[in-house]
Amino acid sequence: MTIDGHSVKADRTFEVVNPATARRVADAPECAPSQVDDVMEAAVRAFASWKVDDDARRRALRAGADELDAAAHELAVTLTAEHGKPLRDSLREVATAATWFRWYADLDLGEPEIVEDSAARRIAVYRRPLGPAVAITPWNYPIQMAGKKAAQALRPGNTVVVKPSPYTPLATLKFVEILQRVFPPGVLSAVTGSSNDLGRWLTEHPLTRKVSFTGSTGVGKLVAASAVPDLKRVTLELGGNDAAIVLDDAAPELIAKEIFARAFVNCGQTCAAIKRLYVPEQLHELVVDALAEYARAAVVGNGMESDTELGPLNNHPQQQLVSELVDDALRNGARAAAGGRRPDTEGYFYRPTILTDVDDGMRIVNEEQFGPALPVLSYRHLDDAIERANNSNYGLGGSVWTSDPDRGAEIARRLDCGTAWVNTHAITLPHQPFAGAKWSGMGVENGRWGLHDFTQLQAIHTAR
Repeated sequence: MTIDGHSVKADRTFEVVNPATARRVADAPECAPSQVDDVMEAAVRAFASWKVDDDARRRALRAGADELDAAAHELAVTLTAEHGKPLRDSLREVATAATWFRWYADLDLGEPEIVEDSAARRIAVYRRPLGPAVAITPWNYPIQMAGKKAAQALRPGNTVVVKPSPYTPLATLKFVEILQRVFPPGVLSAVTGSSNDLGRWLTEHPLTRKVSFTGSTGVGKLVAASAVPDLKRVTLELGGNDAAIVLDDAAPELIAKEIFARAFVNCGQTCAAIKRLYVPEQLHELVVDALAEYARAAVVGNGMESDTELGPLNNHPQQQLVSELVDDALRNGARAAAGGRRPDTEGYFYRPTILTDVDDGMRIVNEEQFGPALPVLSYRHLDDAIERANNSNYGLGGSVWTSDPDRGAEIARRLDCGTAWVNTHAITLPHQPFAGAKWSGMGVENGRWGLHDFTQLQAIHTAR
């Protein structure tokens, strides 16, 4: 782990497994409570000077992006070894983190905002950093999510402590160590551990002023509860069960490739990937056949091999969950137009699966599968499809697919979700807000809105 700009060895370690072989690849440090104290105290020390020089922060963010570009291949190889995703996707993930650093470095904070300047008074509104922020990141995009959270938190002057998932600690540790070449000691640190206690120690720590968490809804509720006694600020980006609706004017041969890509991005291990697809009855068979063709043609294999399109699932519990949900659907009358099983190879692989003859009551529809399985459901009336799409505790994203983008945008506004796309899905940009409705989260990430979630308002009222 890295504390106050220095590598620190832990008394204990935990095992990191390569999902393509289900074998150990390395050990990662198991952080102790005293080390949490050390890292938080270092973050507080660094905050005092880091918050005062905006130009220095902008320079450091740009230099950090350059360091990430220079180390991209090294980082990507580590990420593929512990996550399983194809190497080109790991390279893209590093590039995304660098993009976020540069975008926030270039963002004009535009402070202060003058809300009154009269003979009686002058009122200026400032945005002040909160202090040490804890970023708890998931295993599906360990570098990308750490980079996005760090860029938004560091730009206004917070310091950051990253806690990666125990399934993918190595790439995040390397990511932080590389960035520590350009950030002052204590500004950006990382701690790792395999137990739930580490997250609790960080979220409950008296020196933590902000927690940004990406992960499951269940754990997110626990994070929110642990932050309440000390009134810490919290941003939660949680689970999703995104629905996509194909309209009756869509051309199956034109939309199938992109729908497949947006459902199976990162082997389906994306919170905002398409998880349910609603198709008009008259187009249902054509869409299913087109998607099944892409699924059967997809090359599934070790992410280190150049022709691999889909790697393994990241971990054994996730492979078991996908198998369980698909098997449940098949037992209850669904049909696998493609896939529907694990391949006979070692590792946490699962064939890309297209399910048809699916009902809304099935678990594969109601639960977040977070893997390479897509249920395709039919509908007769558009209003019914919209109602079924919205009938979920989740509200992260949704999409509409059509030959008429204006009509698509009109329908998209009726979806109960934080982001609704038209003719694409699961695309995030640094200048576009990303937020979930209902059980999919609270707070905002990305853009000026995401940065504001790492600040507090201060009004300076001067009487004249």
